[in-house]
Amino acid sequence: MKGKVVVTVLTLLLISMAATKGMALARSGIELRCLCIDTHSRFIHPKFIQNVRLIQSGPHCQNVEVIATLKDGKELCLEPTAPWVKLIIKAILDKEALQLF
Repeated sequence: MKGKVVVTVLTLLLISMAATKGMALARSGIELRCLCIDTHSRFIHPKFIQNVRLIQSGPHCQNVEVIATLKDGKELCLEPTAPWVKLIIKAILDKEALQLF
């Protein structure tokens, strides 16, 4: 009887671990890992983009992450090495540099 209980508990634990793999953590203000699992590199016209967040690499993630919020509410992770995304990153950094002065 004890063996069946142990096997059942271990099975449920493995299922719960498999179901949560790859899911993003809830936004608690402190992110503990990369937010972007996959990136989008095809061009998106700026008229469809509402907001762009640039997250620098750090202890939470070794990658620079660029997250675009579209006007329909969807969030996409953009490929930081794509030429059109590099232009967006440059514009964001230039804008931030101007605000410092």
